[in-house]
Amino acid sequence: MPASLTTTLTHRILRRAAASLIVLALAGCSTTKDRMTTGSVPKLTKPVEEMDATELRSATDRLGQAYEKNPRDPVTGVNYANLLRMNGRDAQALAVMQQVAISNPADRNVLAAYGKAQAAAGQFQQALDTIGRAQTPDRPDWKLISAEGAILDQMGRASDARQRYRDALDIQPNEPSILSNLGMSYVLTGDLRTAETYLRSAASQPTADSRVRQNLALVVGLQGRFPEAEQIARRELSPQQADANVAYLRGMLSQQNSWQKLAAKDKTPGAADASNTN
Repeated sequence: MPASLTTTLTHRILRRAAASLIVLALAGCSTTKDRMTTGSVPKLTKPVEEMDATELRSATDRLGQAYEKNPRDPVTGVNYANLLRMNGRDAQALAVMQQVAISNPADRNVLAAYGKAQAAAGQFQQALDTIGRAQTPDRPDWKLISAEGAILDQMGRASDARQRYRDALDIQPNEPSILSNLGMSYVLTGDLRTAETYLRSAASQPTADSRVRQNLALVVGLQGRFPEAEQIARRELSPQQADANVAYLRGMLSQQNSWQKLAAKDKTPGAADASNTN
């Protein structure tokens, strides 16, 4: 295959993989407890990250019923929209958050969730504007700063994105979700070695969750070390979840033996810069 076509394939795979996972990091930049506040909202039987597809659909249905009863409630609306996004229903999540934001225009948490929904739906500039309104200069929220970085990465503004991640790390040092986003930023520009360094640092933190390790598994696999990637992907997950994650990795990395080409290209001087070209 000509070098220019290999570079294009590499860039497309990197962007598709990292874009989807950065959105996940954006959606999950707060803790499970933060996302799923209890009270009038139906309680969950386990953390969202540990749910399989059937459990996620069931939880979404229950939250949907609570939302229909009280669509103005900010906690219910935010939690319902988060679950919709986790089910891939980004347009519906955005519609929910639009209504919740109209009813709660000054609620910082609502604005943050609305911005995340906009980003997941591809409305990146609107998302930046909304999250900016949620931020308070005297008490900056590192989660919002990291979210801004993830949106900037989606807009192709890698340098600006990485500065926002570092700003967030100044407030919350060694936070795994920020380090993971920073690592995935380097995936987007093809610098897999730097990406792995940040993702290994993220995965080593005591509070790192499975999403961080799945990002690490992807980057290791992109460098051609699939047995190691599979081992990382299977940690701490149920067999069903692990099989699903490994199947995703295999599907992502098997396109025209893309991971082998990426591994060879990453060993070539200047490969990281080349993968930036379209």
